[in-house]
Amino acid sequence: MKRINARIHGIVQHVGFRNFVRKNADKLGITGWVKNNFDGTVEALFEGEENSISELVEKCKKGPLLAIVDKVEVREEEPIKEFDEFHIFK
Repeated sequence: MKRINARIHGIVQHVGFRNFVRKNADKLGITGWVKNNFDGTVEALFEGEENSISELVEKCKKGPLLAIVDKVEVREEEPIKEFDEFHIFK
């Protein structure tokens, strides 16, 4: 089990990024959340199997069709099994 906080920089708001993350997290069995930040970044918390999280981070580096991702910052945290599913926060 692994837990990471990811911050995605670039043109990542108003391009379907949060839905893209949730769809892929659901497919990979990852729990957590994704939200837009006031500074124009998208932030996400992923908890799940290490290989699934690595795959989702790689998908975030590309994003949905209209996104332009400049960088993805990843910070590892202690897994606590906080969520039962994946949420989009407004």
